Formats: sequence, structure tokens, C-alpha cells
Amino acid sequence: MRHTLPLAPQFYVTAPQPCPYLAGRMERKLFTALQGQGAKQLNDSLSKQGFRRSQNVLYRPSCTDCTACLSARVRVDAFSPSRTQRRVLKRNSYLTRRATSPWATEEQFDLFRTYLDARHADGGMADMDVFEFAAMVEETPIRTRVIEYTDAATGELIAVCLTDILDDGVSMVYSFYDPERERDSLGTYIILDHIEIAREAGLPFVYLGYWVPGSPKMGYKARFKGIELFSKGQWEPMRPEEDYESELHPASTDPIAEQVANISLPDLRDH
Repeated sequence: MRHTLPLAPQFYVTAPQPCPYLAGRMERKLFTALQGQGAKQLNDSLSKQGFRRSQNVLYRPSCTDCTACLSARVRVDAFSPSRTQRRVLKRNSYLTRRATSPWATEEQFDLFRTYLDARHADGGMADMDVFEFAAMVEETPIRTRVIEYTDAATGELIAVCLTDILDDGVSMVYSFYDPERERDSLGTYIILDHIEIAREAGLPFVYLGYWVPGSPKMGYKARFKGIELFSKGQWEPMRPEEDYESELHPASTDPIAEQVANISLPDLRDH
């Protein structure tokens, strides 16, 4: 008997769990599988609608308490570095960028573990072993690159970003770096360099993940000129943070069925 994948993606919802960004809130995700010959088209389409990729799954926050998690991207042609960001670029000029296929190495994993232990020891990834790390990097059905940043003088691996190539930009799936180089602002530098990567490739956007009003963890994303947020079904330039207070209210959420009905899907019949 021949089995085929359904033409229309099937959407599911995760069980509620404590929100990592806002105290006292519960998070829930709407997700679908990313598989088959139409994976690239689906990823391109849903990324434009606030979804993110994790291995072979696309997800978007769908919480009952609020709609505070807003997908963020930088419009490359609207970006210019601030004085502080220019200093970050100069401070990290000793780094060399190298783009490779999505293949995990022991050197990457060692840096990843050092980063987690220093920055996210109580986070959801804290217990990841080398096999789970390899799955995170290598299980991708789309065009993905590992961007490595090494010390040009010593060859030491300083930072890594797992990056997807979309039809309209680059998506920073996950990044990590040497936590002992805090003064170098490596997280900011990686974003600045991805803006340059997108510019070099002629791509208009850099997708950064989610920005959450009221969350100190996410505040750094608001410092990039040209930020756009996906809010109420469309992308818009970021407004002042206080303008998003309504997203923190339970009345801001739509029923799951309505959320799914409003998702625009690509035509996958020829893939």
C-alpha cells in the first residue's frame, strides 16, 4: 500500500507550560511538520507569517493569556548601525566568518555547552547531549548553513549561528558564543554580520525570532534600526514598547480554529 503525505499541512497545539519570558504566564505553541518536497515553500511562506523552525517543525506562539511574542525581522535597506553598534563591529574585527553545511562538530558542541552552562543553565536546552545537539544542527529539510566565527589569529571557534536561507532573507535559528567575551557583545555582532550576509546576498530581511514587550531578555532586539514586527496578521515598523500593552491582555487572543483558518498556505500540489 502506498502512503502519501497530506497536501494541506496539519496543525497541532502543545500543552501549556510556564512562559520563559513573562513571569506567571503560560505558553502554548501552534505547530506543523516541515517535511516532504514542499518543505522549502512551506518554510518560506510560514516564516513570513511569524513562524519559526526547530529541526523539522514550524511553530508559532499561540498562548491563551496573551499575544506578546511578536516575530521580529530587520529590514536591511532601512538599517544603519548606531554608534554603539559600530564600536561592536570594530571590537570584533578580529573574527573571520565561515559558512558550512549543517554538520555538527565536537568543537561546536563544546562551545555550545560552555555557553549554556554560563547563560542558560536552567533553560529548556540545559540537558542537551551531543546527539541532541547534532539533531538540532543536522535535521533540516531546507537550505541551512552553520555560520562559524573564528579568531583569525588562532583559529579558535568564538561563535556559531545556525542560519536558514529563505526566499526573502536569512533566519537566525539559534546562536551561541564564548560567554567569557561578554564585553565584545558577540550576540549583537552576530546579528550585525547577518545583516551584512543578507545585504551581500541581495536579500531584504534578517529574521531574528521573537520580541516580547516587558521581557528584559528580548530588549536587545529593539536596538536595531529597521526592526519590523508581525502583529495582527501583518508586518509593521516597531512602535514604542508601551503601544504593545494590549498584547499582554487575555482578550487579545483569537481561538485556535480562527488562527489556523487565517494562515496562508503555499500551493504544494506540484511539489
